[in-house]
Amino acid sequence: MFKSKNALLFFVLLSLLLFSFILNISLGQVSIPFKEVVKSILGLNTSKETWHYIILNFRLPKAITAVLVGVGLSISGLLMQTLFRNPLAGPYVLGLSSGSSLGVAFVVLGAGMLPTTLTPLLVTPYAIIFASCLGSFSVLLLVLLVSNKLRDTMSILIVGLMFSSFTSAIVSILTFFSTASELQKFTFWSMGSIGNLTWINISILAISVFTGLIMSLFSLKSLDTLLLGENYAKSLGLNFKQSRRLIVFATSVLAGSITAFAGPIAFIGLAVPHLSKLIFQTSNHKILFWSTILIGAIIMLLCDLISQMPGFDFTLPINAITSIFGAPIVIWLIIKRKSF
Repeated sequence: MFKSKNALLFFVLLSLLLFSFILNISLGQVSIPFKEVVKSILGLNTSKETWHYIILNFRLPKAITAVLVGVGLSISGLLMQTLFRNPLAGPYVLGLSSGSSLGVAFVVLGAGMLPTTLTPLLVTPYAIIFASCLGSFSVLLLVLLVSNKLRDTMSILIVGLMFSSFTSAIVSILTFFSTASELQKFTFWSMGSIGNLTWINISILAISVFTGLIMSLFSLKSLDTLLLGENYAKSLGLNFKQSRRLIVFATSVLAGSITAFAGPIAFIGLAVPHLSKLIFQTSNHKILFWSTILIGAIIMLLCDLISQMPGFDFTLPINAITSIFGAPIVIWLIIKRKSF
């Protein structure tokens, strides 16, 4: 009975994912008939060449990016919540987002402090992506070094929060000395965006996300054991330090690469794992892994669809939409915890 119920739920989620993906490509500021969308996806000729160009170069890359972002952040949140045994832990608790923000801040906000000949090179999209990756990777190395010295997992959480505070302080100093145009550029990056990636960018992001997912798959047995507590997990023969290192590294690859290409996107990694647990009523990570992937992709596609505002000539920041979706769930979780 339990297996048949799960199979039905997975079928419903797969159907919703397919529907959400096609709906995301179909709707936008330019009205394109559904029949023409299907033709374009299948590689057939459309009635208007512009429709095919819009779908192939704008809507399809954005929809694929939404799926990758939703999957990566959701799995990162699941890993962190289980590792720290904290329902309010998210993919950015290790300070990776703050590290990425610091790297971007040095490029965008610190560009005015360098010779004017270097400024055009620093404000390019590739320079911003590289700076974000470098900042995230630097924090990752520091977290891994610290995690090797610490036995208590909660101490790593505190260290991650301290890294976030430290990097945020430096960003604040850079903000104080930056110009209005630099501030505007940095603010736009911090709002998150999944619509400006080329196919090459998407390929790199996809490789990074799939690498993180494979590492996460190897951690599923360890995650189930960690639910019983660190000491009990060790008594069962779990190599705790090695498992923790793999989980931290998988989260860093997923959250770091997504932040680099799409900016910091809030609440998806925090809210989706809880939705998965509520729907499937299980703590088995073999089930939660795949359900979190599907729900994360669906939610991100729907958030992106809302941000496009079909029929209007503007696009809302994706971060605002994900926050509107995620914040009520987080508030509900806090109230629920306080009620026990």
